[in-house]
Amino acid sequence: MSNSIEIISWNVNGIRAVGNKEALKWIDERQPDILCLQEIKALEEQIPDNLFEKEYQDIIVNSATKKGYSGTMTWSTLKSDYNSTSQDIDTLSEGRIVETHYETIVLFNVYFPNGQKDEERLAHKMKFYDDFFNYCEELKEDGKSIIICGDVNTAHKEIDLKNPKANSKTSGFLPIEREWIDKLIDHGYIDTFRYVNGDEIDRYSWWSYRSSARLKNVGWRIDYFFISEDLAENLEDAFILDYIEGSDHCPVGIKINI
Repeated sequence: MSNSIEIISWNVNGIRAVGNKEALKWIDERQPDILCLQEIKALEEQIPDNLFEKEYQDIIVNSATKKGYSGTMTWSTLKSDYNSTSQDIDTLSEGRIVETHYETIVLFNVYFPNGQKDEERLAHKMKFYDDFFNYCEELKEDGKSIIICGDVNTAHKEIDLKNPKANSKTSGFLPIEREWIDKLIDHGYIDTFRYVNGDEIDRYSWWSYRSSARLKNVGWRIDYFFISEDLAENLEDAFILDYIEGSDHCPVGIKINI
């Protein structure tokens, strides 16, 4: 298998709401090879069947046990060799991971927990981070190449949010959360957007619904594609589709030869 594909990731903040807005119709023009959605907030039978016309070979849904909450979904034109919902990591069955294997490449579509509610929830987020990292390292030791996409719920550097000082004590930009991304990068994972686009400023993927934040571009870059460094030469592009509306997040993506 060796061909250039486009993978797009988007936290839709409710797939039924996005469907009502017809906010996924652009898929028919863009034609991504793999589409990874987070926070679908729906059971499989509740997902609209008219989101777009493009047909995908693999459609994998991981809904949360709690109705109307969280959830991930992956559409792929490629047939996976193996797929999983990684319940050993997602111990609360919140529908946070779709794991798909394509020969030696493992793609993770992940909606990482938010830690803003309280200390208990922050501790759960950090355990999820660590368990996920350890699993990726095990796969690398087994000879797998890794692609991680989704809503990481943390901005890495000050350049990745509009108001870093004001949010320095807010979950999503705490030192302990940012250090986890440091660890990921130190262990050979590449932040594809920065790898391709360098230190571009004012490039965000999430905006609060309050205070016209998106109109003013007061945002955070918390949605990512990370790849293991062995795939660096395969990476062709990494981008943020901040003109696409329909959620408080916008889509992000990569083009990669696999």
